[in-house]
Amino acid sequence: MRCGMVFLSFFVLLWIAVIWSIKSGSVDITVKDILGIVLRRDDSNVVAYNVIWKIRLPRIMLSILLGGALSLSGFLIQTFFRNPIAGPFVLGISSGAKMFLAVVTIAMAKVFSPMPISVTVISSFVGSLLSLLLVLLFTGKVKNMSMLLVIGIMIGYICSAVTDLLVNFANESEIVNLTHWSMGTYSGATWQSVKASALIILPILLLVFLLSKPMSAYALGEGYAKSLGLNIKALRFLLVITTGILSACVAAFAGPISFVGIAVPHISRILLKTEKPILMIPSCFLCGAVFCVLCDLAARMLFNPTELSLSTVTSAVGAPIVIWLMVSRRRKNDA
Repeated sequence: MRCGMVFLSFFVLLWIAVIWSIKSGSVDITVKDILGIVLRRDDSNVVAYNVIWKIRLPRIMLSILLGGALSLSGFLIQTFFRNPIAGPFVLGISSGAKMFLAVVTIAMAKVFSPMPISVTVISSFVGSLLSLLLVLLFTGKVKNMSMLLVIGIMIGYICSAVTDLLVNFANESEIVNLTHWSMGTYSGATWQSVKASALIILPILLLVFLLSKPMSAYALGEGYAKSLGLNIKALRFLLVITTGILSACVAAFAGPISFVGIAVPHISRILLKTEKPILMIPSCFLCGAVFCVLCDLAARMLFNPTELSLSTVTSAVGAPIVIWLMVSRRRKNDA
């Protein structure tokens, strides 16, 4: 009963967030017009029709997909490390994406001006996967999960150092695209980017659902999981690779987005009062979608016409949640 109410609440909140986000902006559109344009493709109001179908809906759909993916990757990496404050970018994925994008941006500055979005997406995705590959090389050699976590953080620091070095020797005109990407934003979303992200995220979501039972056993301890005949190494590999692909997709299409992958899984746990993967997987995805649509709306509208960085809003909301969770967890342990 409780789980049903939580999922129903997520769906209702998501619809409210979507309608609110479509309605809000420099062009104010009534709810009646929104329903007519979205449901019946009524194009009598050409301006509203173009604003909804070419600007706002692609952005909202991308925020739903990427918000869900980022939250799900957070849950997967927390399961992998058995660490409640681990996030998807602790593996250095975001830093790797930024470093590779910096290399491509500076190298291709004379060829492309400005840099095409497709080149930005491909470069950041490749950089993310290269960082993930580097982490995977250590996965089989390091048995201690805490050590692997530290290695991921160190890889992130190395990539950040290389990026800073490149930026220091680059012209300002060469790094404009990199600066815009590093802010984290859904602006510039198109139906092509929505389709591309869906083709990556939805199959991974299905795969993660199929892993829910092994994940439940793994969460109870490696000894218990092995007694059930579970291949621990194979499961760890799948958890890392799915987390990496989801995080890489987010980094490619929206840039680095902070705290969503850490905060949202905790919100889901609190609401569901369970850590069962079969329930947490859809809950994290839906909660992440709602969270990111609302944060994107706040980024657009709080200081309109100036748009805030998405990471600024997600950090402002997510960081206090993580602090509160850590404090409450400490109090429970002390009690």
